[in-house]
Amino acid sequence: MPKLLLIQSTQYSAGSSKLCKQSRIYFPGLAFPLLAAYLPDQWQLELNIEVVDEINFDSDADVVGIGAMGHAVFRAIDIAKEFRKRGKTVFMGGYMPSLIPWFVDEYCDGVIIGDAEISLPELLDDFEKTGTIKKRYDHPLKDLNCLPLPRYELLMEKRIGFMLPVQAGRGCPHLCSYCSIACIYKGRYIARPVDEVMRDIKRIKELGFSYFYLLDDNIIGNPKFLDELCDRIRPLKMKWASQCSINLARNPALLKKVADSGCRIMSLGIESITQQGLNQLNKNWVNTGEHVKLLKRISDAGIIPATEMMLGTDSDTVDSIRNTYKFVMKSGIPIPKFYILTPMPGSVLYEDYKKQGRLLHEDYNYYTATNCVHTPANMTPAELNQMYWWLYKRVYTLPNILKRTLLNRSFLKHPATLLFAFFVNLKYRKSIKNGDAPNIF
Repeated sequence: MPKLLLIQSTQYSAGSSKLCKQSRIYFPGLAFPLLAAYLPDQWQLELNIEVVDEINFDSDADVVGIGAMGHAVFRAIDIAKEFRKRGKTVFMGGYMPSLIPWFVDEYCDGVIIGDAEISLPELLDDFEKTGTIKKRYDHPLKDLNCLPLPRYELLMEKRIGFMLPVQAGRGCPHLCSYCSIACIYKGRYIARPVDEVMRDIKRIKELGFSYFYLLDDNIIGNPKFLDELCDRIRPLKMKWASQCSINLARNPALLKKVADSGCRIMSLGIESITQQGLNQLNKNWVNTGEHVKLLKRISDAGIIPATEMMLGTDSDTVDSIRNTYKFVMKSGIPIPKFYILTPMPGSVLYEDYKKQGRLLHEDYNYYTATNCVHTPANMTPAELNQMYWWLYKRVYTLPNILKRTLLNRSFLKHPATLLFAFFVNLKYRKSIKNGDAPNIF
């Protein structure tokens, strides 16, 4: 029987060859369990999630598939090199190879662009028939109907946390110029049939989990769909987390339904406290003047906000970054994350900055969202780098962690969720002290 080895690559720690590792996978991805359900019966499968697993480069697999998210593409390239030295057929996928497939062409035999549900079976069939695969497999899905039940048992064989993933939809209706999702889905949000989403959630409950997370790019991409989904989730009495735009707070009735259905953590892209820069990034539908009010609505509804913000837009200054610190602490955001605005290859922003001569270089090793790779409008690249780390170190001091989590005004209502946020903060603090951008997988 032919054998497929699927690897989700981790990434290198900042400025070193040390791999980022964890004792557990707290947010396991869905791609591999879902694709495993598409595997032809005659194929064996081995699954490696490198953040907790060690790679056996002497595997007897016939075909090796490597997924790469963001900066992990460089580790994925090194993995691909090792397997090709051993005569293996190697393909790559994930959003970085999808955005810049030419960048990885030298290191693999083929690339799956975007959705893989049609592409993977075709690739395996090609290998069985010819012993080779094509350079490109590009079959975007027109809808998400009739997706099979993911093989969650594959994740349960790993060291995982207390949640399993479910996908309700893919894509986002917005076209922000810096966003990789906009590059791949072109402003589309594709929702799955509610019955099929509920099938997956109920399966997770059957497996003994009381918590799941919806890993959609923007769960409020279709408000009517989310409304119906929450009605169906509520009777299960489960807890869940997801990510969406802050537009959720502009719909009080829907926000209440989301909270009542068991949502306890919501990751929100609020991006900046300065408006002009967001407008230039095609994100003028976010109103920075509403941030405090909308975040309070979300917290008051019983949902812990985990925010994501960019530094280095064309209206950012050294002072605005200092004010971002004040905003985070005043708002009491339990889990804040920051990124340096990065024109990712393949994005509209990248092409715009390239035409304007604002790219400092095109060495993608530094396109990590922790290094300034463009010319900011109101500060130097060095100042932006310095202020990025100043902000992280200031926000994640131990006293400030305590203020935003265990001493948060919502702690008595949601002690378990804020205790989880406290431990996430401690992990983030450790990463920051090591010079790595905080992340948890």
